Formats: sequence, C-alpha cells, structure tokens
Amino acid sequence: MSSETSTTIAVVGGPLVAGHGDGRGLGWVGRVTARTLPSLPGLRVYPLAVGREDSAGLHARAMSEAALRFSEDGDNRLVLALGSGDLDTGRSVARARLDVANVLDEALSRKVSAFVIGPPPDHGTDRNRAIAELNGSFSDVAKRRGIPYVDTYTPLLGHPVWQRELASSHDRLPAQEGYGLLAWLVLHRGWFPWLGVRDVLGDDA
Repeated sequence: MSSETSTTIAVVGGPLVAGHGDGRGLGWVGRVTARTLPSLPGLRVYPLAVGREDSAGLHARAMSEAALRFSEDGDNRLVLALGSGDLDTGRSVARARLDVANVLDEALSRKVSAFVIGPPPDHGTDRNRAIAELNGSFSDVAKRRGIPYVDTYTPLLGHPVWQRELASSHDRLPAQEGYGLLAWLVLHRGWFPWLGVRDVLGDDA
C-alpha cells in the first residue's frame, strides 16, 4: 500500500482504548499511532472507547460508530480491542464469541480489514482463569477468518511491571509502562504487515 493512501482506523474497545490511567494521556493507541505515522503519514486513528462494556455492547455499536469515521474512497480499517467485560455482566463465553464473530463478519462483508487485540490479564487468579478462556475463544474466532490476533493475556500474565501497575491502581488499570507493553505487543505482532507498510523506525516489526 502506498504511504500516500488515506487510511482510517477505528479502534473500538473499553477504557484501555481511551488510555485511562496513563499519566501521559497516550495509552497504547497513542503510542502505536505515533510509531506508525512515519510509515503512514495519511493515517487517521479514532479511538472509540466505552467503559465497562461487554461483547453485546461492542457488537451493537462497533460497525455503526466506525462507519461514521470512514471515508468513501480511503482504506478503512477496524481494530477490536477486546476486554473482559463479559465476566462482569455474566455473558457466557459462547455468546461473547458469537458477538465478536458477528462484528468481524460484518466488517468482512463491508470489505473493512480487521485486526483484533485480545483481553489482557487482570490482577487476580480467579478472574484470570476466565479471561484465559475468553482469550482462547476470541483468538479462534479471528484466526478462522484469517484476521490478525494479538494475544496480550499470555505475555502479560506473569509480567511484573503489568501486575505491579494494576495492583497499585484503584481502577486496576495500567500506567505508562503497562501501556508501553501493550503498544509493543501490538506493534510486534503483525501491525505493520496488516497495514502493508514497513516500520521505518525499526527493522524488527
């Protein structure tokens, strides 16, 4: 893809998409955008965050909100940054899986390229067992459709920085280093190949 192509990315997800808890206000979306702009100067990124949302809420709004930001003649793309809100609303893994599948199928039918980021771990063993199940299910949904999937759960589960920042946060949110870890995972797990450009600031992405 030419770097001159107008590319629009709608990032749909929860409070991590908004960067809540980051003293710099960047979150992972801001960090990934800053790293991507040298390779794709025409990039426009729209973070579309809703706190405490489960997969039903995400399904209800994802494509309709994203479509408001898309351009008629540009390269329109959707990022789903999935969380663990289904555990709070009692929605089953099977229903959550179906919701995500429906969003991705709608994106595919509209010829909108999608990229999925799985739910990161929480600070708590019991909840993490359930997040692991969601992560595996969401990963399967994406991979069955040939859509890139970033597993954040596995690398961050035992990461001391991630766990420390969540433990010290009133809202169990990461801070600057935690968001940096999320951004690193996104950038190094298929982001630039998905966009069809090189990472001009590094040689390993």
